[in-house]
Amino acid sequence: MQFLGYALVGVLNTALHWSVFLALVSLGGAGQGLANLLAFVCAATFSFFVNAKFTFQSEPDLIRYLGYVGVLGALAYLLGTAAQKVVLPPLVTLAAFSAMSLVIGFLYSRFIIFREARR
Repeated sequence: MQFLGYALVGVLNTALHWSVFLALVSLGGAGQGLANLLAFVCAATFSFFVNAKFTFQSEPDLIRYLGYVGVLGALAYLLGTAAQKVVLPPLVTLAAFSAMSLVIGFLYSRFIIFREARR
């Protein structure tokens, strides 16, 4: 049940991430690594607080937020940078990161960031 709630928040999170990423790459001329990191931080901020409250019934705090954004933000940056180096289209970068962050983000949130939360 938690995964379903996480996935539903993820739909909005993904729309936000993709919008910011595409704007930064298309309109701002940013590289994929930086664009993916900045888009992730925007979307993750929304996702972290909504998931803390509704999915994991936990109180959000700065340490958890920084842990969540730090680990998954590094993944976003590394994937975007690697995609840029091998000349992958931005949509491939977005799709790959979205799929990876859904699974890795849920597991990391459930078992590390919000591990003491009980349903």
